[in-house]
Amino acid sequence: MKWTIGAVLLILFLMVLGSAIFVVDETEYVVVLRFGDPVRSVTEPGLKIKWPAPIDRVERFDNRLMVFDIPSVDEPPLEFLTLDKKNIEVSNYTCWKIEDPRLFLETVGGRQGAEAYLRDVVMSQQGKVLGRSNLNALISVVPDNIKLESLTAEIRETCDNAAMTECGVRVVDFRIKRINYPEQNRTSVFDRMRAERKQIATRYRSEGESEARKIRAEADRARMEILAQARREALETEGSAEAEAARIYNEAYGKNPEFYEFLRTLESYESSLDEKTTVLLPSDMKYLRTLLEGQGRMR
Repeated sequence: MKWTIGAVLLILFLMVLGSAIFVVDETEYVVVLRFGDPVRSVTEPGLKIKWPAPIDRVERFDNRLMVFDIPSVDEPPLEFLTLDKKNIEVSNYTCWKIEDPRLFLETVGGRQGAEAYLRDVVMSQQGKVLGRSNLNALISVVPDNIKLESLTAEIRETCDNAAMTECGVRVVDFRIKRINYPEQNRTSVFDRMRAERKQIATRYRSEGESEARKIRAEADRARMEILAQARREALETEGSAEAEAARIYNEAYGKNPEFYEFLRTLESYESSLDEKTTVLLPSDMKYLRTLLEGQGRMR
């Protein structure tokens, strides 16, 4: 009998001890509740002690980084109005984690409540920031115009301050994933963009053709100058050569005029007279003198 009572007491003691000991994992925070009211937070992993149930119980929360998207997969796109009255659809994501588990439990209760709260805060702040920004601060072909980085940083900081104060949540990061025009406006916007690009392309082609004409005109002018210079140099060279030839001719003629005249006459005979040539000239013509004198000597 004593052995039975001792065994029962031992079992009860072990049960009480087991309910008084709990383990905190590295991936979680724990809030200890006493009769349903939170009394302390446990953020360090390891073996911990509490009052046994039903006095104390624990509530566990994931302490890792969590992400949620706005809009969610099953939601339609959300529209916002920019300062320059442009309707745009914006998708974003928010990274958050629990910083104060006790305040988190007391205010939002869990992940679903936290993300519902963060959704309201993020949407409100995003609407304010986009409402005082022009579209080219979000999307632009000019890098200096884009202010998206500073705008998202402002949204994150404001949401982080509010979430940390009100529900013990730290907003680690906030990013805009996608910006688009509403579907009903996309066709007209794309048509306008095509028309603008076509106009720019036409202007570039016109400027290119104008520049090409200038280049061709300059090349033609340079070509004419080069040809004129070449002709002038050729004429100068030809004139110099003829002058040199005349000088040599005069020098040669001056040394022996009779022999040079005789040689020129023979060359003339050779180039103008052959077996088929008939020439009628007066007998006293000086041109025939050499020919007739030569025949006389042969006789």
